[in-house]
Amino acid sequence: MNPAARPSGGDSTHGPIAWMVHNRVAPNLLMLALLIGGLFTANNIKKEVFPDFALDQVRVSVAYPGASPEEVEQGIVLAVEEAINGVEGVEEIRSTSAEGRALVIAELAEGADIQKANQDIKQEIDRITTFPDDAEEPEVNLAMHRRLVQAIVVYGAATEWVLRELAEQLRDRLLQQPGITQVDLVAARDYEVRVEVSREALRRYGLTLEAIARTIDNAAIEIPGGSIKTSGGEILLRVNQRRDWAEGFGEIPIVTTRDGTVLRLRDLAEVSDAFEDIDRVRSFNGQPAMSLEVYRVGEQTPLGIAEEVRQTLDAFEVDLPPGVQTAVNIDQSIIYQQRLELLTRNGLIGLALVLVMLGIFLEIKLAFWVTLGIPTAFLGAFLFLPALGVSVNMVSMFAFIIALGIVVDDAIIAGENIYEYRQRGMGLIESAIQGARDVAVPVSYSILTNIVAFMPLYFVPGMVGKIFVIFPFVVGSVFVISWIEALFILPSHLAHTSSNGRTAAGAWLHQRQQALSASIRHFIRDRYGPVIRLCLRNRYLTVAIGIAVLAATIGYVASGRMGFVLMPQTDSDRAVAEAVLPYGSPLDNSLAVRDHLLSAAEALIEDNGGEQLSRGILVSVDANEITARLYLTDPGVRPLSTAEVTRLWRERVGQLPGLESLKFKSNQGGPASGAALTVELSHRNVDVLNQASSALAEELAQYANLKDIDDGFSAGKPQLNYRLLPEGRSLGLTAREVARQVRSAFYGAEALRQQRGRNEIKVMVRLPASQRISEYDIEQLLIQTSTGGNVPLHQVAEVTRSRAYTSIERRDGRRTLEVTADVEPRSATSQVLATLRSDTLPRLASDYPGLTYDFEGRQADMRKSMASLIGGFATAMIVIFALLAIPFRSYIQPAIVMAAIPFGLVGAVIGHIIMGYSLSIISMMGLVALAGVVVNDSLVMIVYANDLRRKGASAIEAIEKAGIRRFRPILLTTITTFGGLAPMIFETSRQARFMIPMAISLGYGILFATLITLMLVPSLYMIIDDIRRHYRINTDHTLAKTRP
Repeated sequence: MNPAARPSGGDSTHGPIAWMVHNRVAPNLLMLALLIGGLFTANNIKKEVFPDFALDQVRVSVAYPGASPEEVEQGIVLAVEEAINGVEGVEEIRSTSAEGRALVIAELAEGADIQKANQDIKQEIDRITTFPDDAEEPEVNLAMHRRLVQAIVVYGAATEWVLRELAEQLRDRLLQQPGITQVDLVAARDYEVRVEVSREALRRYGLTLEAIARTIDNAAIEIPGGSIKTSGGEILLRVNQRRDWAEGFGEIPIVTTRDGTVLRLRDLAEVSDAFEDIDRVRSFNGQPAMSLEVYRVGEQTPLGIAEEVRQTLDAFEVDLPPGVQTAVNIDQSIIYQQRLELLTRNGLIGLALVLVMLGIFLEIKLAFWVTLGIPTAFLGAFLFLPALGVSVNMVSMFAFIIALGIVVDDAIIAGENIYEYRQRGMGLIESAIQGARDVAVPVSYSILTNIVAFMPLYFVPGMVGKIFVIFPFVVGSVFVISWIEALFILPSHLAHTSSNGRTAAGAWLHQRQQALSASIRHFIRDRYGPVIRLCLRNRYLTVAIGIAVLAATIGYVASGRMGFVLMPQTDSDRAVAEAVLPYGSPLDNSLAVRDHLLSAAEALIEDNGGEQLSRGILVSVDANEITARLYLTDPGVRPLSTAEVTRLWRERVGQLPGLESLKFKSNQGGPASGAALTVELSHRNVDVLNQASSALAEELAQYANLKDIDDGFSAGKPQLNYRLLPEGRSLGLTAREVARQVRSAFYGAEALRQQRGRNEIKVMVRLPASQRISEYDIEQLLIQTSTGGNVPLHQVAEVTRSRAYTSIERRDGRRTLEVTADVEPRSATSQVLATLRSDTLPRLASDYPGLTYDFEGRQADMRKSMASLIGGFATAMIVIFALLAIPFRSYIQPAIVMAAIPFGLVGAVIGHIIMGYSLSIISMMGLVALAGVVVNDSLVMIVYANDLRRKGASAIEAIEKAGIRRFRPILLTTITTFGGLAPMIFETSRQARFMIPMAISLGYGILFATLITLMLVPSLYMIIDDIRRHYRINTDHTLAKTRP
């Protein structure tokens, strides 16, 4: 006998369901355990904005101060790439050689042992012995997603030194709070003790900068000397000549003159406490600023950290000097609070909608007990989430909302079946037991199909996968608890709940509901009954129409008219402008661009609400790069959207001459941030690569909907290359010795590096700034020979001119360049990509032989995510088919049940069009999850039809009655699923925007799939029966002809 369609009847006193119904205490205790235990766990579980995760990357960073990108590539990157190339688990190696620093990123394969790979790479790096002498120790670490909570600025009319001291004091106070353990200074120049010795002093006393640096290093020491044990006790020995400040270093003896005078460092050099010699400036609202960032560690919560920061700032501001203030320019705790309130509000609204709709279709008490299964399942799931590594965050709460409408389906099917038996006159206890038993198997298999359908989300790679990996854990836990509630707790409550109202109001509500229930039954019999009979009579036409609609939908999507993006674009809480000047531009030029961006932003703010629009403007200058961030007020307060602010800012700034690039962004930091289009070009010849990138950028400029095009190439700083002449070698000089003296003069000779409080300081010895500002200073540099004489640099070395690279990008050993652009609107990205693939890029490759190209950035993420979802979806379909084949004991009927799955796409596409969204990876996730939901309605219909056929009904009579009998639970599950998701679907806040497409796919997909289930599935059932009967008739006819 088919276990999915077990006939009614049986012993009502045996079995787990009957035992729970008769034992009223056990189900109540179980429910209380789930509710109270879950509530306790929910209060103590880790809370954060986004889930905590580690990226599948190991980063190797090596500082090589003063080196050009090409020197960094030759001396550092090539050695590192070669060392880690054979490490197990490394799938791809990317590197960046920049001025003074190398960064090599090892991308690990999916499923690789991250910790082992990290340890193996460390060991390989430690074996390298060919790093240049001036290269610093390599740093090898796993790439982690750091959890920023707040960013604070200390700003005002004060010097950099004063602001740095105040920022240090604030950091110390914050770290004294018990709930704060990580506070970082951001973009601050490091401390430095600057020793500047003129050429004249060096020549006068026969010194070199390196010799002075060695003297300082030998004199400023602190070395323990052990101990001696005397009769009075143990005495420690210590040589302590440590110096921390410029004044102390100035007292170091350097040279003794012929007359016995001891010259100290301060006598022949300018010794000062300063900051490292780089062009880095930061301002807030037009005033100098220092920034700090507060991070969450371990079990700390955003709200707890924010409260401690607020209290600290209140006390700190009392001690600030006049004209200096603090401000919080980024506050993730507010975002966390807003999203928590948003999701909680949507969840409660959805819960109320489910209760109301159940109350309309079923009696009030039954609706109440069915709806109570939602908080029971949710809180019960919290008991398991900590063990699964899941925290309370935006994604996990969204998973709860997605499950909100689905989770009640099991209870609806069980409760509605119990309700049906009651209306037939069966007793309360008997109807509860029999109603639950009838649907136990289909409900169990529907739970399994739901869980299987969400499992592909666990295997999505990349950043998107890291965010959504917790989805299957959350919904799976909720579904399992809902199964327990629907089959073991709900029947017990309904068995001991009378249908009659005990009060006048209750009786009145009961009468109204019964009248409505009767109207619904008449509608099913008089309206849906004729429709299903019409569909069954014209079953081939019905299926053909359904297939045509599906084909039209697929064709519409494939045409690119809808557009496809990685993530829905969302407005950030800040507008960002990024300007890049030619590499090596003077600081004054960068400051002029900064001032122009700032004045345009200030005028924009003044004309559009002032403080209602903006909370402040933070501008950072780092050499030739200028970044301005306009922080906006809450969306409900500001008069303009972030996109509109960005557009107006762009218009006010206009075209700035002399810039390499100027970009404006309205979505920085969000899930949809980054360039819409990224094309990676690769060629062994760097000159060809640069020409190809420029040609591609020119081609992209012809597209009307592309903006912020960046060819990825920027001419580096002019470079002078020196080569030792024979005249220099005849004086006993070596190339290394000349190079060391040139480096010491202009970059500086590092005397020592030590800790001063929380900060590391360097003592740098170099020429004064006034003697290293022109090429004449280079020519006049005196090189000391082995005999103590001095000779000008230009007499011992020849010079050639060239241009250094700004940075050198490599992927798997090949130099690359990335050409990026933004597409407006983002939904047109797929059409642009199609044109590039078919025309522009093949033509570019033919123009530059040896050139290869690929889509990276968002396109690469999309490609990997889609490939994973498609593979996961195929696997899920196979597993769902197997799960359905077992109870049906058939290979054909599972296919009928699953026929509704592809038609969910039709509803999802219609929903995206109605709501004005493009398809995205998040939409696809919703479609994959939809597969497990839509089969549930088909499942209960086919199970009921099989039961009727087993009792002697014909195929057409069985499927017609099954459609009519299961119309109400199918409609109920659809309405409650859509009702539970409706608050999220129609949510307008930016916090929810990137998650809404999944809700749209599920909500609208289930609506359309319900129509398919109610009309197409019965038609398919009859078509299969027609085929079987035709095959049987032909077989019988053949057998009859072969009889003797």
